[in-house]
Amino acid sequence: MIEKLRQLFRPNQATAAPSVPEGTRFYVIGDIHGRLDLFEAMIDAIEADDAEGVDAKTTVVLLGDLVDRGPDSAQVIARTKLWQQQREVRVLAGNHEEMFLQSFDSVDVLRHFLKHGGHETILSYGLSSQQMKTLTVEAMFELLPGLVSQAERDYIAGFEDLIVAGDYLFVHAGIDPASPIDHQKRSDLLWIRERFLKHEGPLEKVVVHGHTIFDHVMDCGNRIGVDTGAYRSGVLTALVLEGDQKRYLQTIDSDGYIEIFNGVKA
Repeated sequence: MIEKLRQLFRPNQATAAPSVPEGTRFYVIGDIHGRLDLFEAMIDAIEADDAEGVDAKTTVVLLGDLVDRGPDSAQVIARTKLWQQQREVRVLAGNHEEMFLQSFDSVDVLRHFLKHGGHETILSYGLSSQQMKTLTVEAMFELLPGLVSQAERDYIAGFEDLIVAGDYLFVHAGIDPASPIDHQKRSDLLWIRERFLKHEGPLEKVVVHGHTIFDHVMDCGNRIGVDTGAYRSGVLTALVLEGDQKRYLQTIDSDGYIEIFNGVKA
């Protein structure tokens, strides 16, 4: 009985902060959406930041939606490939990559894609603005395979669905809170919104995601949203995870001049 009373009145021990595996460092970048300028600046910022840190196994994770809306989708893909030759860069599939790839199989999907940022993506692969104005969707559908090679499409199709790192889960949109991680539907990983965002209880892992735009990094404890709307706000965000510490890097377009923010808050 005495021991039970001791247990009852013993002060609560603090819950351990979520962490990534010891000796690792992760840079998790939100939705780029064709903003090559911000992406290039982020690459420089990450390379400089990593060089200044203690030795660690460093991994960069892109949270998907590299394409659409911004002006340089094809160039962002090309720059990602180049960066992967220099360090470990893992890329998650976003819903915009899915729409892009499905546009090669269906005129109806292409029509939907064009209304949600695909117009800019196709221009970035070499179609002129004049051609875009004069082509029907059906004619554009016929031209697409000649604009975007099969090798390029295969590369994009190879993007991952999710990545686990210690107490964290990296995914594009989020997860179904009612299902364990190993039973998630790909459609939820790429598209989910309200069921995930409104969930206030604990999750199996702390979910780091993009997909939904916030004015600032949205750290809710059980999830961290890092899509700060690069294509319209001019702010691209990366979450930096090391041990149980987290901070943020941001590249910010200030009237054509790109500034770097490096700190614990964003």
